[in-house]
Amino acid sequence: MYKERTSRLDGAMVWTRTVRADDGSPPYPVLPDGCMDLLWIGGRLLVAGPDTHAYAPEGITGLYCAGVRFAPGTAPALLGVPAHELRDRRVELADLWSPAEVRRLTARLAAAPDPTAALEAVALRRSAAAEPPDPLLRAVVDTLEAGRTVAATADAVGLGARQLHRRSLDAFGYGPKTLARVLRLQRALTLVRDGVPFADAALAAGCADQAHLARETRELAGLTLGAYAALANSETPQPSGSTTTA
Repeated sequence: MYKERTSRLDGAMVWTRTVRADDGSPPYPVLPDGCMDLLWIGGRLLVAGPDTHAYAPEGITGLYCAGVRFAPGTAPALLGVPAHELRDRRVELADLWSPAEVRRLTARLAAAPDPTAALEAVALRRSAAAEPPDPLLRAVVDTLEAGRTVAATADAVGLGARQLHRRSLDAFGYGPKTLARVLRLQRALTLVRDGVPFADAALAAGCADQAHLARETRELAGLTLGAYAALANSETPQPSGSTTTA
């Protein structure tokens, strides 16, 4: 069962997931979304970098999993590492922060009556000590999310193409073209989860047609549209604001 809610950290989401040993359902893939996550899985603190393709979790059956999903472009300053260094990776938090600090945090979360809230508190404290997110990067996300081209986005934020690409690698883990594809796919699949017909979802999200969306879904999510819709219906996230207890 997967649940999520809006975090007290601006732009972030807090989520939990528990996979029962008797569930029997196929693993729900983690799809590219331009985000990075701070994770608490099986008593370990991890970081999930930005994905360029679907990630199939393994070895989580019976484990309580929780995460704070940071808005695109906001995690590198908080974690202290450029996003491209973590692209398509899951790493121990102790590889990024002081091992002694991570041991203290791990013990604190393990003893917490609500480890999800304790994990969110870690993110909030770290965010308070970090530099605030660059508003230019927020503008990049907003402009691409609106369906503008990479060239139009560069013009809108006042950057050259090379500058935009370099800053996107550090902030999002990949260039603006890939980020635009990822955001467009997420827009389309949100509509698919809401029951919008595939062709209508494709056009509303900015794809040329249903065939275009189908290709993007296969390339980025590793699934056909039909398979994604069926899997999404088997594990639909609760609306934001729902409780996070598993």
